[in-house]
Amino acid sequence: MSERIAAIDCGTNSIKILIGELPHVLVRESRMVRLGQSVDTTGVLGEEALARTFAAIDEYAALVEQYAVTRIRFCATSATRDARNAQVFTDGVRQRLGITPEVLTGEQEAALVFEGAVGHLRSPIDEPILVVDIGGGSTELVLGSGSPDSAVSMDIGSVRLHERHLHDDPPTAEQVTACLADIDRHLDECPVPLAKARSVIGTSGTIKTLAAGMLELPSYDRDAIDGAELDVAGTAAYVDRLVAMTVAERRAIPTMHPGRADVIDAGALIWSRVLARSGAGGYRVSEADILYGIATSLVRDE
Repeated sequence: MSERIAAIDCGTNSIKILIGELPHVLVRESRMVRLGQSVDTTGVLGEEALARTFAAIDEYAALVEQYAVTRIRFCATSATRDARNAQVFTDGVRQRLGITPEVLTGEQEAALVFEGAVGHLRSPIDEPILVVDIGGGSTELVLGSGSPDSAVSMDIGSVRLHERHLHDDPPTAEQVTACLADIDRHLDECPVPLAKARSVIGTSGTIKTLAAGMLELPSYDRDAIDGAELDVAGTAAYVDRLVAMTVAERRAIPTMHPGRADVIDAGALIWSRVLARSGAGGYRVSEADILYGIATSLVRDE
């Protein structure tokens, strides 16, 4: 019988857990905790953000006990890489789960994103494949055939760029222009040759939420989103409409998590710009994100 494992991914905006006996998934949960709130400007994890995150970890600790998990891997990404007081977070995780969280490098994060998305494809697609994961603090771009050939973790994400540029509700044209210029500066320096991709896979909460909106789903449906194929032109048009909405209007979208509605404007602009650089006409959406990569690594390393 497969070992009961738990994978936890703590990002800038959300913390997610997957419990299962792979390939069978028993539990998948997500909490919007905004751990990285203001880290871009203050350089530290705030007390309120830590409290929200620790409350979610307490819930996850109960799930770990309930499901008799035998192995856990807890990975933290952009916000904790950047915070001067990351030790407070590390100590809090150890106290609640009895393990030390791994603060991933950008390269490690990108490799796990690729492993999660490509390793769980339902059907083969043309290579090389570009996998894109847009988080709250960073964006991972990975190009490869079977395994990553080139990868980058850029310090642009939905929370970081929203806080940096998109201050009004809805953002002004000047703010959107400044945000796009910031994205383009990072993409100009990107070492991953995006235009060489034969296929594109989009993962992470931002991309899946955009897909759910484009599909006009009555509620968030993982089965309907996973493997969905969408076109780039339609995505660009949808992003333009979404960015022009107020936060209240975004929250009225049935598939929009209220904890994502305020910052998804920046994440959507990143996605639109990456797609434009890739030259792809369409892309596939995957539910298998970095969380699946973390879970797969646990089984592989048994």
